[in-house]
Amino acid sequence: MNDFTTRHIGTDTDDQAQMLAALGYASLDALTDAAVPEAIRLTAPLDLPAALSEFEVERHLASLAARNVPGTSMIGLGYHGTITPPVIRRTVLENPAWYTAYTPYQPEISQGRLEALANFQTMISDLTGLPVAGASLLDEGTAVAEAVAVAHRVSRKGGVVVVDANVLPQSLAVLRTRCLATGVEIVVAEDGLADAVRAHQAFAVVVQVPGADGRLPSVADLGELAALAHDNGAQLIAAADLLALTLIDAPARWGADIVVGSAQRFGVTLFYGGPHAGYIAVRQGLERQLPGRIVGLSKDADGVPAFRLALQTREQHIRREKATSNICTAQVLLAVTASCYAVHHGPEGLAAIARGVHDRARRLAAALRAGGLGLAGDAFFDTLTVEVPGRAADVVAAARASGVHLRLVDADHVGVSVGEDTGKSELAAVASAFGVTLTDAVAGGLGDHHRELDYLTHPVFHAYRSETELLRYLRTLSDRDFALDKGMIPLGSCTLKLNPAAAMEPISYPGFAGLHPFVPEADAAGYAELIGQLCDWLAEITGYDRVSLQPNAGSQGEFAGLMAIRSFHLAHGASNRTVCLIPASAHGTNAASAVMAGMRVVVVATAEDGSVDLADLAAKIEQHAADLAAVMVTYPSTHGVFEETITEICRQVHEAGGQVYVDGANLNAMLGLARPGRFGADVSHLNLHKTFAIPHGGGGPGVGPVAVREHLAPYLPNHPLVASAGPASSYGPVSAGPFGSAGVLPITWAFIALMGADGLKRAAQSAILAANYVAKRLEPAFPVLYTGASGLVAHECILDLRELTRRTGVTVDDVAKRLVDYGFHAPTMSFPVAGTLMVEPTESESRAELDRFCEAMLAIRAEMDAVADGTWPADDNPLHNAPHPASRIIAADWVHPYSRELAAYPAGVRPGPVGSGGRDKYWPSVARIDQAFGDRNLVCTCPPVAAYED
Repeated sequence: MNDFTTRHIGTDTDDQAQMLAALGYASLDALTDAAVPEAIRLTAPLDLPAALSEFEVERHLASLAARNVPGTSMIGLGYHGTITPPVIRRTVLENPAWYTAYTPYQPEISQGRLEALANFQTMISDLTGLPVAGASLLDEGTAVAEAVAVAHRVSRKGGVVVVDANVLPQSLAVLRTRCLATGVEIVVAEDGLADAVRAHQAFAVVVQVPGADGRLPSVADLGELAALAHDNGAQLIAAADLLALTLIDAPARWGADIVVGSAQRFGVTLFYGGPHAGYIAVRQGLERQLPGRIVGLSKDADGVPAFRLALQTREQHIRREKATSNICTAQVLLAVTASCYAVHHGPEGLAAIARGVHDRARRLAAALRAGGLGLAGDAFFDTLTVEVPGRAADVVAAARASGVHLRLVDADHVGVSVGEDTGKSELAAVASAFGVTLTDAVAGGLGDHHRELDYLTHPVFHAYRSETELLRYLRTLSDRDFALDKGMIPLGSCTLKLNPAAAMEPISYPGFAGLHPFVPEADAAGYAELIGQLCDWLAEITGYDRVSLQPNAGSQGEFAGLMAIRSFHLAHGASNRTVCLIPASAHGTNAASAVMAGMRVVVVATAEDGSVDLADLAAKIEQHAADLAAVMVTYPSTHGVFEETITEICRQVHEAGGQVYVDGANLNAMLGLARPGRFGADVSHLNLHKTFAIPHGGGGPGVGPVAVREHLAPYLPNHPLVASAGPASSYGPVSAGPFGSAGVLPITWAFIALMGADGLKRAAQSAILAANYVAKRLEPAFPVLYTGASGLVAHECILDLRELTRRTGVTVDDVAKRLVDYGFHAPTMSFPVAGTLMVEPTESESRAELDRFCEAMLAIRAEMDAVADGTWPADDNPLHNAPHPASRIIAADWVHPYSRELAAYPAGVRPGPVGSGGRDKYWPSVARIDQAFGDRNLVCTCPPVAAYED
């Protein structure tokens, strides 16, 4: 192994030898030969370049970044120049306390990022004027599509959506993809929205404010449009620029029901198209239709106000094919960044930035008009579309030569968008490119728009004006969270592994971070090479023929793969093939994605050993043979087992004319050992934020590339503005960015380059070893629910607490909360089997950390036994009362039948230097949170200060 691999893998050679001995195997190869079925096992190493050192990787990535030419981007189309305050870049974006955290499903140890997301929701709600906002979506294009889906669900009329002809082109394209499968008709209002609404029985109307060409519709026209839409029973959806909303009328005031957009220009760099946080806000009455996540306010067991994810019964693994959307990953880290940007600047600062952007656009407008050039309109915020008959290409080329990127609309028109980072020299260069002279004169304005509704009135947006105070606020928030920098996060199926610093650092290089997604391809040569190599490497690792990196979440990858299958059947005249077989144990997003792709879900039973029930599968195949589109299976299975029957499943489905989709969420167990594209699968999505070291970021960014065999390659996603993003024969894009969350792709490139073929295989083997070691140690106390034919698990194991719960009354929730007192994030609870814990230790954890976890679980088992034998009452014991915040431990009255020390330090106090074994305690900031209370009393914006004084 190279130097990097030995540091990425947490167990050294001696540790592994002892762990293997405990399992009865002489080597890693012997262990994985026993665990991985021979029929799918690789017999030759992966054909990847030799592993590089960290220095070599960073030097090569620096050279690739240097081949990109970001210049000053004034292209617009939803992507704008912004300035990330250094204190936010250093203490949030580049801080592992923020980027290594997981989705806040355990709210007691997630209060920091939940508060930051509540700030985000408050910011969106205030700026749009609508009462309820979500905790971020994936990007603006998919946010528009989600809003249309919300409107369709609440509508009782028709199947037509009327769309503004001035909508962002990528948003329209993503919406077209979504509507293909659901049968919704899109009418683009080329001759005006009002006339189109009158002519069609639409359930929704989408308007862009300002439009793609920069024109700002008047308040009067927008109000009339809203009234007309409502009179016709339609919902009005506004795709609005967040910075513009600091100066123009809040959409709620003129009648918008749903407002969506992007928070990118609130301090999130361009990143060649992503990751960026989309946003959505809705009027009263639509909150329970919102896709994705909502952060709500509840209270803990002591009555202290506390945040949590609201409406959790809507989570996709519960509602499955009845889910409101397939969203799993959000863009939490980017939403946090945007909310911190608002906290940093406050309402006055945001308005000043917006006025500066608008005034610079007005100066440019005056110069262009003085030079005799026509503009698209007199009312605008930051974007001008300039008429230059026959000269557009020359103007864009002249500006590019001066270091500024403009938008080539067509042969006669050029688009110019002013950003926060546009200075006097850039304005002068743009004016010169048009052949005009910049002066202090201004022209145009906001028309009849005037912001009257106050925003960001909560004290949090006014309290942290000095960097010192903001730094302390952000540090306090991060200290309230449990992230991978504090300890192991053993979540099954989520693969919380090391995010190497050497892989993280290059994403901040200007050539990667500052590039607009629609620059000329010649100015993105470094990205093109990186993307091409990464696609080739992922194809080699998985055994598929082609890969698209566009899906910006695992759920998006699922949808893209299923749309490829749907397109394949349609191209072969089999429009009837719409049945998708999905095992009962599958990831919940699978079923939701299948429904989104226009398929009908048929559930296949699970056998007693946790595998797919082959008899039931055969019966369902026979029953639906004529209409069978696909089967979706997870491999290794969601139960953490390498099923011996996977090749037989593939054979049966293929013989019936269906395609095989293998969910790649658990690919970490197969690196260098098996390749789904070669053991029978036709398509998979991969999770780069799991297997390939992109951090989870508190719940996002995610990257979910889709990999296919050659016959499905014509149906990979494409993009309306970037030809190289995908084939012309595609159904369209699934994300707004042509290459999805391109800004974080250097992380996966670096990870693969650092590991090489041998390192990847070693990582998978070490992950399998860690899971089996934990299973072996815990089996006597907690039965391991499923194993393979060899008695081994794959990369994760399921601990069965059901009988223990029956005997003791202690639930998986109790165990999860008690683990906080021991200094751990809980494993995955009650999925895929209710009453169980699914543990995935990954390859990055040391034997010492694995043992610490096992010892904590064994101690918890002893506590459960103490409840069972009556030592502690069922309703007053360390498990029932967990977690124990400091406020409880120092309370004057201690009335529990166990000691304060046992409550707070169940593993004992470990003082002294860390290097000599000392260990500090993680203190949760709240006690156990009452989820049901929060759902009954839904509050999704920052609570007033008085709430904390009650």
